[in-house]
Amino acid sequence: MDHSHEPDDIAKRLEKGPSVNYLRDWIYGGIDGAVTTFAIMAGVVGAELSAGIVLVLGVANLFADGFSMAASNYAGTKSEHDDFERIKNIELRHIRNHPEGEKEEIRQIYKLKGYDGEELEAMVELITTKEDIWIEVMLSEEYGLTEIQRSPMMAAIATFIAFGICGAVPLIPFIFGLENSSVIASIMVGFVFLGIGAIKSRWSMQSWWASAIETFTIGMFAAGIAYGIGLALKALV
Repeated sequence: MDHSHEPDDIAKRLEKGPSVNYLRDWIYGGIDGAVTTFAIMAGVVGAELSAGIVLVLGVANLFADGFSMAASNYAGTKSEHDDFERIKNIELRHIRNHPEGEKEEIRQIYKLKGYDGEELEAMVELITTKEDIWIEVMLSEEYGLTEIQRSPMMAAIATFIAFGICGAVPLIPFIFGLENSSVIASIMVGFVFLGIGAIKSRWSMQSWWASAIETFTIGMFAAGIAYGIGLALKALV
């Protein structure tokens, strides 16, 4: 995304610092919510069970699976925080106890980037004069980690809300008792998948239609599996 390169505008932008993006959590929750609820609906319809069962299982899934996903995302994101702090403390201890060895690591890191001679030594000296910059470089270059961390709570909330909104879509025709509810739900969920795919293309190199078709295919394939299982179980009963 283009932005101003005027000195004052650059200063204001850098002063705010980098922003944290929860797109992954929204996409994750939205796709899973639509897929799992629609899969439940497809399985029940495939087994030719009543619309009431669709609602009972669907609503239960919205809350139980939605909370489970949010809690799992919270725990996973928090684990990333904990691991970051653990590695940061290790590097801090190494820098304070073995500064020359850590300087050599910086030297070799930037040598691999093409720096050499006086330029390389100046780079090493510049980085290692400030402990916080030194640690930041080591975390980034040696472990691929960054100081910018996503909030576990915000990640969980984003996942739960997206799961609930998208997962509720397949249930709407059944709530209103519409005829051909399963067909209407299939069409509505198809548009949800297409919409999610089109939206996420904004943050990727894919075209909106390619991203939309990809997401649509994944979601409908999952629903097709559930529908097939429902038919198979019906034949066994």
